[in-house]
Amino acid sequence: MTVSVIGAGLAGCEAAWQLACRGIPVTLYEMKPVKFSPAHHYEGFAELVCSNSLKASRVGSAAGLLKEEMYRLGSIVVRCARETAVPAGGALAVDRYLFSDRMTKTVTEHPMITVRHEEVTKIPEGPVIIASGPLTSDGLSQAIKELLGEAYLSFYDAASPIVSFDSVDMDKAFFAARYGNGEDDYINCPMNREEYEAFHEALVSAQSVELKEFEQDRLKVYEGCMPVEVLAKRGSDSIRYGPLKPVGLRDPRTGHRPWAVVQLRAENAQKTLYNLVGFQTNLRFPEQKRVFSMIPGLENAEFVRYGVMHRNTFLNSPKLLDASYCLRKERRIYFAGQMTGVEGYIESAASGILAGINMAMALRQKPALLLPRDTMMGALAAYISDPTVVDFQPMGSNMGLLPPNPERIKDKSLRYQALAQRALDSQKRCLHDFCAAAGDLLPV
Repeated sequence: MTVSVIGAGLAGCEAAWQLACRGIPVTLYEMKPVKFSPAHHYEGFAELVCSNSLKASRVGSAAGLLKEEMYRLGSIVVRCARETAVPAGGALAVDRYLFSDRMTKTVTEHPMITVRHEEVTKIPEGPVIIASGPLTSDGLSQAIKELLGEAYLSFYDAASPIVSFDSVDMDKAFFAARYGNGEDDYINCPMNREEYEAFHEALVSAQSVELKEFEQDRLKVYEGCMPVEVLAKRGSDSIRYGPLKPVGLRDPRTGHRPWAVVQLRAENAQKTLYNLVGFQTNLRFPEQKRVFSMIPGLENAEFVRYGVMHRNTFLNSPKLLDASYCLRKERRIYFAGQMTGVEGYIESAASGILAGINMAMALRQKPALLLPRDTMMGALAAYISDPTVVDFQPMGSNMGLLPPNPERIKDKSLRYQALAQRALDSQKRCLHDFCAAAGDLLPV
């Protein structure tokens, strides 16, 4: 029986890959290039639009642990990301277009996957995985609403501006990685106290894009992607302890730590484009040019893309989905990606892996793969399916999702390493038992 997978983003590609590697035919629907969402512009699969960073690589971090768990489950996203990585200190960052091209080629060349470039406006018959993303088209969105009998919840996501490297004044900025970790992959724009206070005042008084009336009523800003101007309004030092924190950095010209620092991260492998780290914004374009040009080193910056803010949608998953990402009321349908309430690229891909595996298991009438809660993938699946949750909000990977270790470890780094090792050991035991019981082999 053929499975329909709707959406060739990170989650949809992972789901299709897991199914196809188990010999199950897949029809993968992707509406690009016939139609693009407001945030997408590239024709390839798995397009990254907010950042080229797939977060930290260290296994002793939440994101690093999540990627390692995914890799052990045959993640195509982690594999292609590592093959197209660009230097970014301790983070896994990719050339967005090379990554998308690699994902597209790998998926389309699988003999069990048939790609159809068309907009889906009705939920297909038979087994379906819906991974259409947080900007699901109006037609499909309406079909999902009719299926679920209740409206989506909504929040807003924001993207940072991108500047050309040639336009950055490197007489004022400098290359460095925080605490010397990495190979000086970030451009740092230092501010003294006077410069910072002037910038903060300009930022909090700048004009934002006006929201429509219905948007104002439904505005919910997810903390992890909060517009920098919104964060700045929380206090005079709010961004200095956030995206502009100067800790671990010294200005080579003065030998001292700056009062505040704006960091820029490479957007492509050629390092011709850089994005402003943590500068998701909803300011008007002229205001972005005016205010962000106050940053030392960016006075004459060429903004090749201004920051934008758009509405994302997600399901009230605790009422609708179980921990296998299956719709409780209609077992032929699974969901994956950010619309389930997992927040972030890697988290979305991880949900696609489990949705694909569990759809395959359901078709074989085998038990689902339910990873333990002391694994990061298991913790995220448990979070989005917990029926006791009242005010459900999206969640990214973080160590706080994991049950604490019985033994108290004061040192944060050692505590996280212990949690990560426990998670990987737990996943290994679970997968051994799962493969033995289900007769399943993981993709390589």
